[in-house]
Amino acid sequence: MGEESCITHNRPNICIIGLVRGENMSGADNQQERLRAGWIVGFVDGEGTFSVAIQKNAEMSLGWQAFPEFVVTQGAKSLGALEELKSFFGCGGIYRNRRHDNHNEDILRYCVRRISDLDEKIVPFFKMNPLKTSKKDDFEKFVQVIELMKAKRQLTFDGLQVIAKIAQGMNSRRKSKFLVSSETVRQTLYTE
Repeated sequence: MGEESCITHNRPNICIIGLVRGENMSGADNQQERLRAGWIVGFVDGEGTFSVAIQKNAEMSLGWQAFPEFVVTQGAKSLGALEELKSFFGCGGIYRNRRHDNHNEDILRYCVRRISDLDEKIVPFFKMNPLKTSKKDDFEKFVQVIELMKAKRQLTFDGLQVIAKIAQGMNSRRKSKFLVSSETVRQTLYTE
């Protein structure tokens, strides 16, 4: 594999596709890295989420903010797995949720929210290592939103509506609060 085709995640000899770069790597090392990439894909397929929230934010010119995030959730006893993800991707944070719901332990969330990290680390990894479950559809919609946000479309009313419609079709498939808000309905009536 040529140098140009390898995205390194700021890790000099490791490509995001999980293959170790370097002249002295044995087949066993390459296989171990492929297994690691496979483990990440399987883990995210089971425990991860690609989501986009549209939240009220008075500091934004439109009064709303698009908020994409990549999240993997685990019980506190599995902190090590989330730390491995954070170390592999070299970004994001691990946050504790003390609400237990049906669990007997705190819930931990590995979250990546920074657009540059999502665009340069998370998205390329999952493009090169595709998800296997229905989460793949959510990922593809997530990528569309990231592309729109890189083009600053979230800063216009029409662009934010497009993002909200994409987000509404992800995960829980609930109506976007932005799309049903009185401000949006009123603006939509005036722009049609």
